Amino acid sequence: MSAVGRPRPVVVEARAKVNLGLAVGPRRGDGFHELATFFQSVSLADTLVVTPRPRGFTLRVRFEPAAVRGAPPAAGVAAVPAGDDNLVLRAARLLATRRALRGGAAFSLVKRIPARAGLGGGSADAAAALAGLAAAYGVRLSRGERVALAAELGSDVPFAITGGTALGRGRGERLDRVRLARPFRMVIAVPEWGVDTARAFRALDRIRKHLTQWGANLRSAQILGRTGLLAHRALRLGNTFETALGRRRGTFDRLKRRLEDAGATDVHLTGSGSAVVGLLPDGHAGAEVVRRFQGTEALYVVRSRGHGLKLIGRS
Repeated sequence: MSAVGRPRPVVVEARAKVNLGLAVGPRRGDGFHELATFFQSVSLADTLVVTPRPRGFTLRVRFEPAAVRGAPPAAGVAAVPAGDDNLVLRAARLLATRRALRGGAAFSLVKRIPARAGLGGGSADAAAALAGLAAAYGVRLSRGERVALAAELGSDVPFAITGGTALGRGRGERLDRVRLARPFRMVIAVPEWGVDTARAFRALDRIRKHLTQWGANLRSAQILGRTGLLAHRALRLGNTFETALGRRRGTFDRLKRRLEDAGATDVHLTGSGSAVVGLLPDGHAGAEVVRRFQGTEALYVVRSRGHGLKLIGRS
């Protein structure tokens, strides 16, 4: 068994991410699209408890409300798999195979990050499983090893492993660390409607208008990433997926206006959606923006964070 000392339970906080600007480029030969985006970790987080056991991996999922107003869509809750398709178990099996672990683990996951909303909850949970299982068994992984394992699980998992602020390129797995000029607060609204990411990419392939802006967007992102990043400047890069909303475009525009009327600024989709994010300007209390918001969408008030994962103790 690859371990140092006796295996012990570990608790990991797995934070959501938002995209501060997201530009989609041409489709590559491998079927993925070129991307340029600023990933940012935020305070909304799931909690994963890793308890070593003699063999095998199990997962128990519990949902805990975290919205300051409203509730996430029931369809998103139902979309979280509890079986072998869950990224937590896939990550555990991958690490166990690569490092020849003889023991297993029971995973207990408390879900607070809304699923299928562009907030990277599944990726964060996978990253937490890699880090938590390695910590439980004393497995030492270099940064390169962690990122390589993460990339096998999904495009957003490498960022979930490192967290903080980063410029993501390629399909999102090529990361350049960026210094956040100053922390920020943000409101997140999660509507009842959802976005299928694969379908959104196919819609962009049909429209193709976004490709005329790809080069300029990529250059702008690279320039912004050279110095301390300001969230509002990154968000003003926009989000290409907003052009692929189809019949949902009007609904998105109305939600955007309602958030702006409540006091949020620089409002955009995060990821491919459906979550919509907006900055809370200095001097604007999150509670006041929530109070003024007109709508039934689930609302979350979050802060920027410097890490995607936090080992919060051994149980």
